[in-house]
Amino acid sequence: MTALSGEPAAANALPDPAGLPDLMEPGRGGGLADVFRRRYLLRLIVRRELRARYQGSVLGMGWSYVRPAANFAVFFFVVGIFLGMSRNVEHFPIFMFSGLILVSFFNETLINATHSVLGNAPLVRKVYLPRELFPVASLLVSVVHLVPGVAILLTAAVMWGWTPSALALGSAALGFAIVAVLGMGLGLLGAALHVFYRDTDKVVDIATLLVTWSVPMIYPWHVVRDSSPGWALDLYLANPVAEAVLLFERAFWWPTTDRTFAFPPHLTRDALITLALAVLLLGLGQYAFARLQRRFAEEL
Repeated sequence: MTALSGEPAAANALPDPAGLPDLMEPGRGGGLADVFRRRYLLRLIVRRELRARYQGSVLGMGWSYVRPAANFAVFFFVVGIFLGMSRNVEHFPIFMFSGLILVSFFNETLINATHSVLGNAPLVRKVYLPRELFPVASLLVSVVHLVPGVAILLTAAVMWGWTPSALALGSAALGFAIVAVLGMGLGLLGAALHVFYRDTDKVVDIATLLVTWSVPMIYPWHVVRDSSPGWALDLYLANPVAEAVLLFERAFWWPTTDRTFAFPPHLTRDALITLALAVLLLGLGQYAFARLQRRFAEEL
């Protein structure tokens, strides 16, 4: 039997004689592991999110191509043409776009994950299911939107002479992993806090704005090195998204150039450390989410 609120009624997991699944104490699910055990629910939520987002749209999923192209056009003409950055950076369109798609992926993941639980309040109040499903679904929807951007980037890079290599593919995988894990960890924390503090989304909006301009996406990293004290450069390079952007530039832009551009020293080593710290943050985000989700239904 279950309570009217939709939460399981039993306090301890006891086998049901009729062969029904074990009942669990409210708020004591299996966390992210439950999400992968219930992949069918995750697929349903992802499809529902995509369908709701493009319902009544003329272009439908075509907007996932239009939006990165529009963002690219704005940044390219303002920064590349009007401010002259395209004259200072070889193959500037690829340089900028390789960072732009990754930053857009991170920002979209964090914003949508933060809104995910509150946006699904009717389900949270009425049905028991792993609440982590909603932030994870937001991450997967962002991945769906990332794919067209990567396709556009690869097409342009190949036209400029890009060829696959172990360094390029490894850098791309490491950069994506950092941003995905970091976005998921912060998204879990943001989703839980947003249930209790409705201005959390305002903080997230400001944070994503700062991220956009605090990574070497529209200017090379050495601009900061040459114009800032050493401690400011260290702080700048400690930004996990900045490291991920540098990895994407090394994966897609650098092979199309004369390869004289120097990246920060020990980039791969520092990125691996950053990934490990992002995994720790994911664990902390999951812990905070699990503790706070016990009060989701009453707050919503």
